[in-house]
Amino acid sequence: MTGEMLILVLLVITALGFDFTNGFHDTGNAMATSIATGALKPKVAVGLSAILNLVGAFLSVEVAATITKEVLNIQQTSGDDKGDIISGLTPTTALLIIFAGLIGGILWNLFTWLFGLPSSSSHALFGGLIGSGIAALGLSGINWHGVFSKIIVPALLAPVIACVVASCGTWLVFAITKRIAQSKKEEGFRYGQIASASLVSLAHGTGDAQKTMGVIAMALIVTGHLDASSVSHGLPFWIVFSCAGMIALGTYLGGWRIIRTLGKGLVEISSPQGMAAEASSAAIILTSSAAGMALSTTQVATGSILGSGVGKKGAQVRWAVAGRMAIAWVTTLPAAGLVGALCFGIAHLLGNALGALVIFGILIVASGYMYWRAQQNKVDAGNVNAEWDESTNSIIPAEHTVITEAKAPVA
Repeated sequence: MTGEMLILVLLVITALGFDFTNGFHDTGNAMATSIATGALKPKVAVGLSAILNLVGAFLSVEVAATITKEVLNIQQTSGDDKGDIISGLTPTTALLIIFAGLIGGILWNLFTWLFGLPSSSSHALFGGLIGSGIAALGLSGINWHGVFSKIIVPALLAPVIACVVASCGTWLVFAITKRIAQSKKEEGFRYGQIASASLVSLAHGTGDAQKTMGVIAMALIVTGHLDASSVSHGLPFWIVFSCAGMIALGTYLGGWRIIRTLGKGLVEISSPQGMAAEASSAAIILTSSAAGMALSTTQVATGSILGSGVGKKGAQVRWAVAGRMAIAWVTTLPAAGLVGALCFGIAHLLGNALGALVIFGILIVASGYMYWRAQQNKVDAGNVNAEWDESTNSIIPAEHTVITEAKAPVA
């Protein structure tokens, strides 16, 4: 096996690993409110979400096409040589850029999951790619127009729009149903929550699984295994199937720490609020996927949940928790970018195949350590709905606190 092929194999494995973390990191986007209100039992919720993520991944390739050309300037995008890598860049270096970027995205996903922070998996991936791209090629290695129009602008607007839409929807729901008994209202809207949460899961699969498909496609394009012009018409079945399967598996295992933050830590949510939040999220995510915008489903879902609290008179919104989330959002791109840049620097210094093996080893060790830390204070289906401790705002229920959360960084 050549060094280039070894890096490609490690890259595909790592990309599927990112897809897996994306699944369990973002399960809460769809199912947190349904679990919190009791509309669905925790394990039923993640199982349903996994199935719909799997289905959604087969519905479109618009976002995947965006990923291959709108972030890194590593291939020609026009002319007779469209799809070829840029002059002076070897396929091996291009693979290392993508590989290091993936590692940056995975490690940030796991770090924020450890502390129950619903940061954006999408922005972690983009940040990692941008960081490694700058480390390898300088500022010219980034498609800044694409980053700004397809990533930065949606990131700024999406949570605000979601908050406003969900706030108006929540107000409208309570205004229409104000004469209905509370018990009947809660019961009826729980059925609505199941439908709206299912739609969010379908939308999540349509958008987020494609991001990993796009990364794998980009790697295959630079090594000559895939024609760039064919991406907008569809991807090889094995790419779609493997990415769909990994995001579904990650979703099924359930990112309970983040589900707890979204379902219990942000707003004390009722069924009407939950349905309004989920319906708003689904509409915005599906619209952006159709337009090829690599939107953060996490930011949309969080904005919608906040809006459901703002839209209900007398509802309690924990702004301290929301502030921690905002810090995580702001730091995601640069933090993942820094890790991506460092990983590329290590790989480049040690040399191609050896460097790739070393940074892959770093990924395994760091991931294992964060998983071990999480097991010391486990959040799972059994305690995900425990009462929120407002004195600490920790994701760990008070009676289970063991590790020193006070020393944990806010993001």
